[in-house]
Amino acid sequence: MDYIKTRTIMTKSDQGKRWFGIDYHMNLYKGCSYGCIYCDSRSDAYHIDNFDKITSKLKALEILEEELASKQYKGVISFGTLSDPYNEEEEKHEITKGALELIKKYGFGVSIDTKSDLVLRDIELLKEIQENNNVIIKISITTYNDELANFLEPNVISSTKRFKVVEELNKNGIYAGVLITPVLPFVTDTEDNIKRCVEKSKMSGAKFIYTKMGMTLRKKVREYYYEHIDKLYPGLSNDYQSVYEKNLVCNPLRYRDLLEVFINECNKNHILCDMSEIIADYKREIPTREQISLF
Repeated sequence: MDYIKTRTIMTKSDQGKRWFGIDYHMNLYKGCSYGCIYCDSRSDAYHIDNFDKITSKLKALEILEEELASKQYKGVISFGTLSDPYNEEEEKHEITKGALELIKKYGFGVSIDTKSDLVLRDIELLKEIQENNNVIIKISITTYNDELANFLEPNVISSTKRFKVVEELNKNGIYAGVLITPVLPFVTDTEDNIKRCVEKSKMSGAKFIYTKMGMTLRKKVREYYYEHIDKLYPGLSNDYQSVYEKNLVCNPLRYRDLLEVFINECNKNHILCDMSEIIADYKREIPTREQISLF
């Protein structure tokens, strides 16, 4: 694995209320080998050359420890927004594991997005972090259909196995749920897919399910997606072009109906699906240094 030089690992987030109450962003890796044909991180907006090749940051853990030690507010750090923290290189290099150990040491919380069962390796670490701060794990599942998922996400474990990961995390007391994101127009935007995903999430003990009910198609991603989706559904790219032209956000044609189906199914199964409710459910107030000294 190649390494790139960097000055910083953590960045302050201004999206907390909109995205799971996070306070900091962190990406220990760049690029991804999962091959998901819809991945927004492949776009020019993120300036990642040769996206299918995984690289990491030189002296990442040393820089991270310096940054953690300097922060007064022990907030929630988000992993995996651009590159899955449990990619194939993590099994060998354990950079994510090292970061979690530092996060535990300095008393921060974590919010992790992943499609990998390697997260189960770190259950004990996550438990220890959760003793002193907030932890939320989001397992990304695009469709319940393993065959379709294998085409859309060729190098990822099956959806069935991902639901099992959610189940195992919850059995161990880790706050975990499902991201049904993206929802691909003409492909996964069906009532059957939404209902089955909610049903399987319920069976896995998921604390929440969240969806944005659509996808983004930026430059570079759009061309890549069209090329691959046409292999499964010949000519489907023409439908995208006629409906969405060059729209950045591509919502399903039955967006409102499907969103209503999703919310109704979640309510029926007593699973949280509203962002503010999810944040309120998993987050508890963590005393600041001033509060601790006062006590």
